[in-house]
Amino acid sequence: MASLVVVASWIVLGLVMATSTTKVEAARAFFVFGDSLVDNGNNNYLATTARADSPPYGIDTPSRRPTGRFSNGKNIPDFISDALGSEPVLPYLSPELRGDKLLVGANFASAGIGILNDTGIQFINIIRMFRQLLYFQEYQSRLADLVGYNEAQRIVSDSLVLITVGGNDFVNNYYLVPFSARSRQFSLPDYVRYLISEYRKLLRKLYDLGARRVLVTGTGPLGCVPAELAMRSLSGQCAPDLQRAAALYNPQLVQMINGLNSEIGAKVFIAANTQQQTNDFISNPRAYGFATSKVACCGQGPFNGLGLCTLLSNLCPNRNQYVFWDPFHPSERANRIIVDTILRGSTDHVSPMNLSTLLALDYKTRT
Repeated sequence: MASLVVVASWIVLGLVMATSTTKVEAARAFFVFGDSLVDNGNNNYLATTARADSPPYGIDTPSRRPTGRFSNGKNIPDFISDALGSEPVLPYLSPELRGDKLLVGANFASAGIGILNDTGIQFINIIRMFRQLLYFQEYQSRLADLVGYNEAQRIVSDSLVLITVGGNDFVNNYYLVPFSARSRQFSLPDYVRYLISEYRKLLRKLYDLGARRVLVTGTGPLGCVPAELAMRSLSGQCAPDLQRAAALYNPQLVQMINGLNSEIGAKVFIAANTQQQTNDFISNPRAYGFATSKVACCGQGPFNGLGLCTLLSNLCPNRNQYVFWDPFHPSERANRIIVDTILRGSTDHVSPMNLSTLLALDYKTRT
């Protein structure tokens, strides 16, 4: 679990410093795919070490109990649900996801997974991307049983989809161990091109399954999370090999998304440009209201970056001052800023337009 998931989408930050999330006009179904940055409890139902079901996870939720989110409180999908005016979507594996709850959407994400099926093999029983897409098909059948085929298709077509995946393919695959199988198979540039080509297939499959508004996030500062600082850079400098990976990956992801939209002939996929403002955010956290971007709130060892976040870990008293909640994952407050930027940021951060603009245009079209 020490190498669970690198922060993938959280540095979409820009200069937006709002403390509340913008609300858009019309509620719609919401579907979530990806890794631990967006998992809200699916792995609680699986026999895996990639879980966040023990304290102090969830310490800042109303119940102060762990929910399966890799956060002290809300994660990115929660804040997007707030913006949509909806209740948080349930994990797909939750027995509570039935009846009218299906109308809200579903979260298929699973901590530890990547674009590639061999990513996160150490976690064994996780919901890999091909399985998440199969579950999406299964969900649609269940929804059709509830509301009829045509209405189910409309709900999916009008929905918002979030997919956050890719960081693990570097941290829990290519760079997991020295001379890993993938690093022997590919040079880094060739590996990035391979990842992008495989990701394109996943996005095209989402489109084929009816998704028409898909928010795609890239990787953040892979070499700057506390776990990587603790393992690779005791001086506190970001690990250069992982930073190079992110620098190669993110522009190619945006290019691929633009090409896919051109091929389809519509602005289906929205690219959250995680490369923008990353260096400034890491080097000057106080400009964003944080005390540190190097030390995790919960953990142990250098930068609180080693091992798991447990009841025996160091725990900061004020989570709002920390960019990172644990060695890999952002705090609730960082997640809020991420979503505010996705909603209201400039095209430097979200393209071809921010999420609020896109959803407002959809609302006008439907009315």
